[in-house]
Amino acid sequence: MEASNDHSELPVVFLACQVFQGLLEKYLPEELSRHIIYKDYGLHRVPGQIRSTLQEVIDGIEEPSLIALGYGLCGNGLSGINAGIHTLLIPCVDDCIAMLLGSHKAYMTEFEAVPGTYYLSKGWLESGSHPLKEYGEVLDKYGQDNADWIMDQQYQNYQRLAMVAHSEEDLVIYRSQAQAVAEYCSRWGMRYQEILGSDRYVRRLTEVAQKVSLADEEFVLIPPGGTVKMEQFLR
Repeated sequence: MEASNDHSELPVVFLACQVFQGLLEKYLPEELSRHIIYKDYGLHRVPGQIRSTLQEVIDGIEEPSLIALGYGLCGNGLSGINAGIHTLLIPCVDDCIAMLLGSHKAYMTEFEAVPGTYYLSKGWLESGSHPLKEYGEVLDKYGQDNADWIMDQQYQNYQRLAMVAHSEEDLVIYRSQAQAVAEYCSRWGMRYQEILGSDRYVRRLTEVAQKVSLADEEFVLIPPGGTVKMEQFLR
């Protein structure tokens, strides 16, 4: 986290991946819930597209604001974004998996246990961003042999498909969809596992956005005129 002044006088805007929609709205007070801009999960497929899309949104906000990003570094996709007239508040994580699990420590525990893990969540299933949906798209475009080869190149080294949910209720609701993806991914030997994550990190993001003095090493704060750099996310 970079040193900062009191930002309590700034209006707050949330700019987040659609995967966090349910979680953010759960914790934001009504007056802030009207100031959320969601972007499609599909941006993650092209990190450069994340940068250009978010920069356009940031540049389009006319009043100097505290912009809380519901993104991690995301394949270095945030690197190079300029705060302009705003202050940016960003979770200090490589990607949103740590946010879904509740902390960087929880993510590292899972990573050390099974490095080759592909994660699913309620948000990703709802947005249709997963290997089974992707296979259908490349199959229509390139035919079966080419589609199988393309998918093999991307996913053959994964060992586990993990469904991260934040309640038993969500597991019940989304289990059949997750298992359908897991059945397809079994072609690479992926085993299926369900993990109860934590909404702690997302909850903290909403709290810190309202009171920046609460920010600690879990967040990167970019002052006006500053630029997001990869080294700011190193732990």
